[in-house]
Amino acid sequence: MTDAVLTPTPNDCDLPRRRSDFATFNEAIDYAARSAKGLNFHDMRGMLERVYPYAQMREDALDAARRLVAMGIEKEDRVALVADTSPEFAALFCGCTLMGAWPVPLPLPTTFGGKESYIDQLSVQLQSSDPKILIYPGEIAEMAKAAADRQGCGGESWDEFAERPAPDCDLPEARPDDICYLQYSSGSTRFPTGVAVTHEALLHNLRGHAESMNIGMNDRVISWLPWYHDMGLVGCFLSLIANQVSVDYLKTEHFARRPLAWLDLISRNKGTTLSYSPTFGYDICARRISSQSHVADRFDLSRWRVAGNGADMIRPDVMQNFVNAFADAGFQASSFNPSYGLAEATLAVTVMPPGEGIRVELVEEERLSGRPRDLSKPARYRAIVNCGKPIPGMEVEIRGENGVLKGDHQIGKVWCRGKSVMHSYFRNQEATDDCLVDGWLDTGDMGYMGDGYLFIVGRAKDMIIINGKNLWPQDIEWAVEQLPGFNHGDIAAFSIDTESGEEAPAVLVHCRVSDPEERIRLRDQIADKVRGVTGMSCVVELVPPRTLPRTSSGKLSRAKAKKLYLAGEIQPLDLAA
Repeated sequence: MTDAVLTPTPNDCDLPRRRSDFATFNEAIDYAARSAKGLNFHDMRGMLERVYPYAQMREDALDAARRLVAMGIEKEDRVALVADTSPEFAALFCGCTLMGAWPVPLPLPTTFGGKESYIDQLSVQLQSSDPKILIYPGEIAEMAKAAADRQGCGGESWDEFAERPAPDCDLPEARPDDICYLQYSSGSTRFPTGVAVTHEALLHNLRGHAESMNIGMNDRVISWLPWYHDMGLVGCFLSLIANQVSVDYLKTEHFARRPLAWLDLISRNKGTTLSYSPTFGYDICARRISSQSHVADRFDLSRWRVAGNGADMIRPDVMQNFVNAFADAGFQASSFNPSYGLAEATLAVTVMPPGEGIRVELVEEERLSGRPRDLSKPARYRAIVNCGKPIPGMEVEIRGENGVLKGDHQIGKVWCRGKSVMHSYFRNQEATDDCLVDGWLDTGDMGYMGDGYLFIVGRAKDMIIINGKNLWPQDIEWAVEQLPGFNHGDIAAFSIDTESGEEAPAVLVHCRVSDPEERIRLRDQIADKVRGVTGMSCVVELVPPRTLPRTSSGKLSRAKAKKLYLAGEIQPLDLAA
């Protein structure tokens, strides 16, 4: 099928807009089904394959709910779903909420790691969530069934599930304080913690997010973000149901192979006004287009009102490269919409007001690390991105040691409070108590407030502390990235214990040169660069391309890189070869 024979769902309709003002998500599903809007699924080249109006999604979801009841699934049981970007997942997720079970979106296999690694990841998340069944796309049946068998839960494909009977039955009424779903954060691999989100928390966050971005009657979204990550699931799926917005989808793996298909789709669908990506998505598009000309002939990005940016540290240099690459196609820098959030707060904590673009402040590195300034050396600065203002109903505080409140432009731990904050970590009271105190959530991130805006400087747990000196791994990684031939995500920095028993910074770097002498030169060049940033010697290890581990959402996992390196599972290249 092609765009010529399919008509996508419209941007506008006669149904009055409601911005997530429902008591439960089930009510939002019912209301969205009264419109002509819905989900539209595209192939690798951006051609429309399936039109899926919300009305059809609701019918299929009710059938799924009845099948689950007939199988013996009860309210508050978990149903694990491999989160393929597909109508099947959409209907099953909504079917679970309609009959009171808790859907648990789990990741698809990625290009990082092999078959056994994926089975292991699924297995530990199944063990944590304890579902009655795992339902998955047929093409990954072997791996998914192996994980389900290992955990001892049922497992079947979309097609097998669809063949089950769906007899009429009464479905339980949802309450606002009922758990709606479990969300595993992208880093939840070895010790996973499922975030339990209530209907009330979900709708509160979706309402605040919609108001902050001024979602209007004619907005349309395009997304390639995975549905097992909070920005893809909540921001680009659940939000669109609760705010009655039509959306066009590319699969995440298709974006990875043909990233410019994302921008082609935005250009071709003239009504597109909102689309989101982590920094690396903008980065890869700017790199792909750098060798091409006639940008204005191929793309029209002039209607892109909100170019959302979040899910990892926002890089102002990357954003500027994207503006430089696509300005001739009508893209405006003011469209960038930085934000900050995490699964434990459902999704959004702060959002930049639309039209303000990316704003940065230059902060001395000594202030970021908390160490005194060496007046004998010139000051070094890092550009810190403004991540916007708290969404309506969300409070944000910056706290220092012992919970002491910090003033404007004073760096500390970021805490937030509001109805969007999670209910708990599923069956993990200790982890819940560690981060939830009197309704306040310890995000684990470091930042500061300035005139009502939040600035994020890094993850507290990532900080490298050596001889009382605090170092941000991002500073080391960004410094190495300035050397020729490196891409975003090619470097992982962390601390290790040396043979002398002292700590030192270590840097793992993807190496694409084969000549031994060139490798030695590269290692020494990297060591000099890191020494210039940190003032200390470091361990530099060159590793083969695509070696550094990623989270399920594609972000670099420093913690896992360190673990694999220390275990000998990441083998450095032999410089003497």
